[in-house]
Amino acid sequence: MNYMKRRILVIDDEEALREGLKVYLELEGYDVCACHDAESAMAMDLSDFDLILLDIMMDGMNGIDFAKIIRSRQETADVPIIFLTAKDSEDDMITGLDIGADDYIAKPYSLRNVKARIEAVLRRTGIKGSCNGVKCDRDTLVCTVDNKEVRLPRKEFEILALMLENKGRIFSREELLDRIWPEKTIVTDRSVDVHVTRLRSKISPYGRNIVSRSGYGYGWQD
Repeated sequence: MNYMKRRILVIDDEEALREGLKVYLELEGYDVCACHDAESAMAMDLSDFDLILLDIMMDGMNGIDFAKIIRSRQETADVPIIFLTAKDSEDDMITGLDIGADDYIAKPYSLRNVKARIEAVLRRTGIKGSCNGVKCDRDTLVCTVDNKEVRLPRKEFEILALMLENKGRIFSREELLDRIWPEKTIVTDRSVDVHVTRLRSKISPYGRNIVSRSGYGYGWQD
């Protein structure tokens, strides 16, 4: 991929399946975290993920209840969910879809099928990085301002897309450096400031939506 890796969270209490998915998806180019139960996942910043693979039948909080909670929260309401479960009745599928699941895969499944379903869901939800008249589409790598394409260098595009996908969150300069410059390139905090300044100019009149917090970093606010 020539853009930031998509982040996926796998939640499944079956260790072999959980770790197998993690290894496979990492080999396919995704950034993957894995949890053995919903309670552990609740302690994470779930808004930071592009998609959640979620088992339904788990000890403690089940997948249905977990999905209801994240769908009820503004910061995670749009995170795509794919249910992974041994339950394959029509009622179970309808329940999952009714609470906002984006897809439903019954066990046993093939890894290739899971990958194909993930790609399909990410394509459908790929333009979540948008606000007012500004949009960043990670699939086409196109940024538009009031429906007109604005050409952005890779790093500027990635900074803007990350902010749009996490509206209201302030990223420290250190976080932006780690996520936008994962290569072993020597860059400084000043690099972030320069890119943000250029971005504000290029997406005018929406540059004011990129806010700064003195001594910390940047974020997008409506």
